[in-house]
Amino acid sequence: MLLLSNSNKMFFLFILFFSTLISISSNSWLGCWIGLEINLLSFIPLISSPHNLLNSEASLKYFLTQSIASINFLFSILLSLFLMKNFFFNNFFSILINSSLLMKMGSIPFHFWFPNIMEGLSWFNCFILMTWQKITPMILLSYYFNLNFLYFIMIFNVLIGAIGSFNQTSLRKLMAFSSINNLGWMISSMIISENLWLIYFIFYSIFTFIMCFLFYIINTFFINQLFFFNMNFLIKISIMINFLSLGGLPPFLGFFPKWLVINYLLNNNFFIISFIFVMSSLILLFVYIRIIYSSLLFFSFKLKWFKIFIKNNFLYFIYFFNFISLLGMIISTFFF
Repeated sequence: MLLLSNSNKMFFLFILFFSTLISISSNSWLGCWIGLEINLLSFIPLISSPHNLLNSEASLKYFLTQSIASINFLFSILLSLFLMKNFFFNNFFSILINSSLLMKMGSIPFHFWFPNIMEGLSWFNCFILMTWQKITPMILLSYYFNLNFLYFIMIFNVLIGAIGSFNQTSLRKLMAFSSINNLGWMISSMIISENLWLIYFIFYSIFTFIMCFLFYIINTFFINQLFFFNMNFLIKISIMINFLSLGGLPPFLGFFPKWLVINYLLNNNFFIISFIFVMSSLILLFVYIRIIYSSLLFFSFKLKWFKIFIKNNFLYFIYFFNFISLLGMIISTFFF
């Protein structure tokens, strides 16, 4: 396998984005399946590398899991064409189709491949896997979902995503479990309204992009690297703000989409689900604050030989967005 040039990477990224449009705009399940397959075959060359065994292993695992999900999806579609008239089979096949799509996006109970594959990817590929690769399965899920089945799925997503983030030393696995937790929120927002899902997904994608970009420019993959590297203090503040926004702490902009979801759940008497969602966010915030607290405390410990000088013009945009995020509740009040 040859290393991909920048032009080849742009080509596969274009095919990746185009495949999502194929699945979304298709008027048949077979067209959706073809879009999913093109998406799989375009993402594999992006994550595989002959010089990194972790990348090669991750690409193989991703190919196997996505192939199994695609086979289940196609099998469910073909069987449902013949047995759709029976109510029992209709309910059964809706669960089958939902399960294959949940496996595609790395949801509970098919989440075991997701943190392992994230561990072997670069930050750019991690960002694509956590955001863009969830668009097609989520939209296909909204076409034909089993409501009672998804209630259990979104509850277990937020719980496992929060509990699994404990005792993680890898930032990529931590972001993976954070993605699983946010997936529960996204499924609930998709059940409520597609517009609400779009708002939540845009906010989640922005915060995930900033986190992956910051970890990329400081070349950090493990939590202990945040403790000892004497990086720019503004970068540490940016990491803190975006961690707390991902957790949904009220003064920050990340609380706004979660506020909309909680507001709907409370207005429709889903008190137990809203309580579980809030408690899982508190668990995640505890994990994030523990990391941030230690990282900020070690700032006074001057390690001159680890001094990092980072010059990137995009950081000014991140600092500006963090300022907006600090005023998030004030801004969101005018739109709610």
